[in-house]
Amino acid sequence: METKDLVKEGKAEVLYPPYVFYNPVQEFNRDLTIAEDKNDTAPEESEKAENLEAGKCYDNGIRILEGLAASGLRSVRFGLEIPGVKEIVANDFDRSAVEIIKKNIELNKMEHLIKANNGDAAMVMYENREKPKRFDVIDLDPYGSPHLFLDAAVQAVSDGGLLCITATDAAVLCGNSPETCHSKYGSVSLRTKYCHEMSLRIILRSVEAHANRYSRYIEPLLSVSVDFYFRVFVRVHSGQGKVKRSLSKLSTVYHCVGCGSHHLQRMGFMVPTKGEGNYKYTPGTGPVVRETCDDCGFRYNVGGPVWAEPMHSPEFVQTVIDSVEKERGRFNTAKRIVGMLSVVKEELHDIPFYYTTEGLCTVLHCEMISFPVLRSAFLNAGYRVSLSHCAKDSIKTDAPSSFLWDVFRAWTKEKPVRERHLQDNTPCKNILSKPCGSQVSFEIHPNSNPESRQKGLTRWQTNPEKNWGPKARAKRQNQENDGSKQGKRARRRKNKEAEELDEEEKTDPA
Repeated sequence: METKDLVKEGKAEVLYPPYVFYNPVQEFNRDLTIAEDKNDTAPEESEKAENLEAGKCYDNGIRILEGLAASGLRSVRFGLEIPGVKEIVANDFDRSAVEIIKKNIELNKMEHLIKANNGDAAMVMYENREKPKRFDVIDLDPYGSPHLFLDAAVQAVSDGGLLCITATDAAVLCGNSPETCHSKYGSVSLRTKYCHEMSLRIILRSVEAHANRYSRYIEPLLSVSVDFYFRVFVRVHSGQGKVKRSLSKLSTVYHCVGCGSHHLQRMGFMVPTKGEGNYKYTPGTGPVVRETCDDCGFRYNVGGPVWAEPMHSPEFVQTVIDSVEKERGRFNTAKRIVGMLSVVKEELHDIPFYYTTEGLCTVLHCEMISFPVLRSAFLNAGYRVSLSHCAKDSIKTDAPSSFLWDVFRAWTKEKPVRERHLQDNTPCKNILSKPCGSQVSFEIHPNSNPESRQKGLTRWQTNPEKNWGPKARAKRQNQENDGSKQGKRARRRKNKEAEELDEEEKTDPA
């Protein structure tokens, strides 16, 4: 007899048989998505928004597609927790999963609002490309890479609509397989300390590239690296004039293999011409670096292109924080949402990438420098500095790499490096053999402790449970008992895809 677990999350209760994919750790993903969707899709008039109720069908409401719904938990929560909805389509390719979706819709009394659909997610989106049929929100949470769905998604979302996209192929995006990353996303990934932010920027560039083909462009609202996956929330707009600006939003990345310094080279520029709002567009100029690194003398690896503009909308992030704080009892992960988004809000949004304290100290084999002391060194010199939500010991700054290493030259004068580490032709020796060209003060600066740290917010989560990482791919039932040649071929293809994905995800450099 088939057993089904009953799972309660948010306002929903859903059945989960063994063959339907479910990962409880991703409750944060679902909570964050509902908080985002509620604030992004609410009508502009606050009075009208307050009068809308979740769980009711509105003729002029929004249409939502969950392309890979599995049990339909996310769709059921959308229906029960997001106001102003007209229709939710919970789609899955597996017939057995769709049967479970139907049962979960009935269990939560959502038949008037949620429609279960059995189909290929890409085809469902292609069939809804016409303007009257487009979805206001499309949620894609695949096992692995979302690249197969992006072309359809950017066409099937309404003008100003929201795409919510997850990627779990961290090994590919973080530089283990740059050739695979290029084939899927059109960018070369690099193994770096900032690989998680680079992954987000690769995903954003890929979505932008797909949108540009249809005279559309993206506006990132929030892009986060969480646990073992990446999640981006972007609005999609139409306008050929603004699509022309896309080239100037992209950069090639030069990463020093010795000291980890990084430099960006814009792929194009917008040059103002006569008349307000008029521009001409020129190709980028370069290279922005010499053949070898000025700081340590080692060579560069070249990656990208990546999205070089802000990954978040600070105003939107603050709106979500305020909304969640007002209803803290609504989400089990509210504490973590507020904490993470507070760090996101504090980030230097115009500065791509970060360093890590551990990475910098490892290059020089020096004693670790404390968080407030390191921040103070940059602030005292007039530079800006922040954390990144991607890493606990991260440091984002608008200071040049030359000053960064001056800080550590000054630090190693106070905490000398052992002689055995000062070997010839190493980044450590090459950097420390140069004189310190800047005045560096380690006096504690009043702003050395960010607000999120002062408040003691949950900024980075500890492991939520034992064996908390990505779960195994759900076993599909469509061909489970199919002995035909087509069924056998389908099983072989699925098994091969799963083996390839498992091989790619064996190692995550971060």
